[in-house]
Amino acid sequence: MSEPKLGGPFTFPGTSLTVHRMGYGAMQLSGPGIFGPPKDPDEAVAVLKEAIESGVDHIDTSDFYGPHITNQIIRQALHPYPTHLVIVTKLGAVRGEDASWKFAHGKDDLIAGVHDNLKNLGLDALDIVNLRVGGMLEPTEGPIAEKVEILAELQRQGLIRHVGLSNVNAAQLAEAQAITNIVCVQNYYNLANRNDDAMIDLLAKQGIPYVPFFPLGGFTPLQSTTLSDVAGRLGATPMQVALAWLLHRSPNILLIPGTSTRSHLRENLAAAGLTLLPEALAELDSIAAAAKQ
Repeated sequence: MSEPKLGGPFTFPGTSLTVHRMGYGAMQLSGPGIFGPPKDPDEAVAVLKEAIESGVDHIDTSDFYGPHITNQIIRQALHPYPTHLVIVTKLGAVRGEDASWKFAHGKDDLIAGVHDNLKNLGLDALDIVNLRVGGMLEPTEGPIAEKVEILAELQRQGLIRHVGLSNVNAAQLAEAQAITNIVCVQNYYNLANRNDDAMIDLLAKQGIPYVPFFPLGGFTPLQSTTLSDVAGRLGATPMQVALAWLLHRSPNILLIPGTSTRSHLRENLAAAGLTLLPEALAELDSIAAAAKQ
């Protein structure tokens, strides 16, 4: 299988971990609502195998996807893992029996979360663990030092190699950086939701990758006549253009688009090969302003 252009290389700061800029987000490998088993377990395994065969070397996951199921599928499909593969997981939530999402920021919760990820992924240590702080989309104000200290201790124990953050603001980033090296930030950002522009620029100056979640606008793709027009001229899909715009936005942006089918995986990976000329970028940049009206 020919390897598409996936961008990169990008090295996480203070580490030896180097990846292509286009990765894969495993959230959609579990069932509807990110809960329970997938409708097609064989396809879920096939998606992961094809991602690796296509050159993907960065997978984003969490043990609260399913829960447990997504990590178990990753282990089934890919263990023993390729030496170049970077698996990034996250802590800070658990799932109720009714599929609800609940914060899990206590010391026992975070320790249990690390051990659950280790067990279900079949690892002795986790490459990168993101501490998920805020709600679904927005950061939640308040100190996070106590939580970060717990991860730093687990890092000293050798269970975590590197620490990242998710759904945080600039003050929380600085607070965490006073405790340990922060190797990535994962926040909500896309063409129409650009509240994190300043955060991206701040991280770029520090050489820290920014990883947008919901890069296509949430659980439904961005709807925009402008986006569709640009995509039509490029012979691409609107989703591919939305992903390509993120890669053009800043060289420190890493992408983790998710999918549960191989056909959609190929479409996502192909987005890294799109070139957006200045005129197209200007049109796409106007989408955020239009979304606020």
